[in-house]
Amino acid sequence: MKGIVLAGGSGTRLYPITKAVSKQLLPVYDKPLIYYSISVLMLAGIKEILVISTPDDLWQYKKLLGDGNDLGISFVYQVQEKPNGLAEAFIIGEDFIGDDNVALVLGDNMFYGHRFSEILQESSDITDGAIVFGYYTQNPESFGVIEFDEDNNVISIEEKPANPKSNYIIPGLYFYDNDVVEIAKNIKPSGRGELEITSVNEEYLNRNKLKVQLLGRGMAWLDAGTHNGLLEASNFVEAVQKRQGLYIACLEEISYSKGYISKEQLIEIGEKLNKTEYGQHLLKLGRD
Repeated sequence: MKGIVLAGGSGTRLYPITKAVSKQLLPVYDKPLIYYSISVLMLAGIKEILVISTPDDLWQYKKLLGDGNDLGISFVYQVQEKPNGLAEAFIIGEDFIGDDNVALVLGDNMFYGHRFSEILQESSDITDGAIVFGYYTQNPESFGVIEFDEDNNVISIEEKPANPKSNYIIPGLYFYDNDVVEIAKNIKPSGRGELEITSVNEEYLNRNKLKVQLLGRGMAWLDAGTHNGLLEASNFVEAVQKRQGLYIACLEEISYSKGYISKEQLIEIGEKLNKTEYGQHLLKLGRD
């Protein structure tokens, strides 16, 4: 399975701090925001990742992430010329996806919680259809709301409904079979002129091939696309890391745990960052 991180957009909800920098490069406590999205794909066992961003910002991601060799994975990059919708990611990434299935994660979404790695690995084994995630919230009317049956088959999807049929919303993480490329090519732009991910999901629903994976009480989902969201995300990460000593979205740690890099490589990276708590964490992992 291949993975795509969509890190485009203009970040207007975060102005003025995003007037000169892509929002996915903003810090969430001790890491760039995009690290959290990349970690989701890596935890799913995905080693080939496409980063899509704007013409102005893509070079910064290349500088930050390189080709992925230091992590034992692969990063490639493509431009989204204009914010034409999330579903355009599959059209832009058609050659990258090839004959494989694909996961898409939005660059400003964060996930953390019990059994999440297991859930991701199960979802990455998809062979037919699509999997979206359901997250319980008190104010579903502000999001895309999902209705499903006892077997987790999706019954309906509604975008910001006045009278939601459930309290479960769809966060920015999706797993698809290879049909998603052709589906994305054939959907029509919405009223705002974008290729909507909801339209892709509705096509899978029409084919009776859309499942929902529920994220339970032990899961945290954070949208860091607003000022309050960015602050809350930083506070959350700081609290977990300080109180538990467990790092969130430490890409080098994930690579090491999966055997993508050796202990020696982990220590080498840690030594380059040894003036930071992040680097000291890597050194401790490599020397334990």
